[in-house]
Amino acid sequence: MTVGVALAALLAAFLAVSLSAVLLVVAYRRVLRGRLADELFRLSGPSIVRALLPQQVMATFLSEIYGDSEANRDVVAGVLGGVGAEPHGGDLTISIHTTVDYQLRAVDRQTYELISTVRYSFKENVADHRFVIFAMCDPQLRDSITLACRLPLFESWFVPDPSLFEQSVDAMLPSVNIGIRYTDLDGEHHEVMPTEVQLTEVGYRDWPEYLTFFRGPVATMPRQNPAQYLGTLRMFECDLGELTDVDHAVGSVESLSLRSTILGRMEDGFCFWQAPYPCYVDRISFDAADLAFDGASWLFQVVPFTFRSAIATGAWTPAEQLKELTVRSWLLPGHGVALLWKPSSN
Repeated sequence: MTVGVALAALLAAFLAVSLSAVLLVVAYRRVLRGRLADELFRLSGPSIVRALLPQQVMATFLSEIYGDSEANRDVVAGVLGGVGAEPHGGDLTISIHTTVDYQLRAVDRQTYELISTVRYSFKENVADHRFVIFAMCDPQLRDSITLACRLPLFESWFVPDPSLFEQSVDAMLPSVNIGIRYTDLDGEHHEVMPTEVQLTEVGYRDWPEYLTFFRGPVATMPRQNPAQYLGTLRMFECDLGELTDVDHAVGSVESLSLRSTILGRMEDGFCFWQAPYPCYVDRISFDAADLAFDGASWLFQVVPFTFRSAIATGAWTPAEQLKELTVRSWLLPGHGVALLWKPSSN
């Protein structure tokens, strides 16, 4: 074989290899790379997402859309609930079945009692069986509790009239009844019917253990000094485990019902219920038949601030025509339903 023939054969082999490589690169870029990337994303994406905390996933998503902002944490806490305590921790509290019953009863011409019964059924059993009630007359505190609370089970009492705050809170405490459905440490199911509970007041020096804005800034709210809220905030706690017998300790809470009575000024002209964490609300009812006192009569209007509800909000009606509000929708913190009233023209 001559040198020329050998060189030609070598060149032909080189060209064949080069052409194959080019074809492979083109095929990879145009066909295989997309398919491989899709397959890798399909296999790894859900696993990666499941390995992250829900608030991390949502915070990243919001940052991609709206940019980096402290206000994104408000949205995360509103949608997920129970995550405002720590940046990378906290239990999710989500009620998948929620009912609310409000009864209004006149005490005298200036004051009324609001008797509320709220029932929650949780999507995931809540392992922490501590329960906290925040009572306040400061609107800023009312709107910040969800973001700053570090416990998964809590309730807020808001008294619009500061002059009635101490009296109203003291009157509420004996009225608190709590019932739970729970699993014990062996996984057995039990139920405790609503019963009176002994609430323990939390000293203001311990408030930072319950609300993180007393330890540092939360979103756009700077660190707060507990001493500044001595006249506008009170905290009470109880251990739900004390509702059970010693042989069936609480392992996790499946559902909770809370009944309590709050005092209000008749002249306020409204009351409302607001979701403490994400709740699928089945219904909300108002009974105002006993609000009349000494010949006074009222007209009422139900005003939902929700995604949707099956009620027209434009008409004022007498107490006997108030109907149960069918919600059947998710309510996030900041959502709720208000009952307004005004003196009847008659």
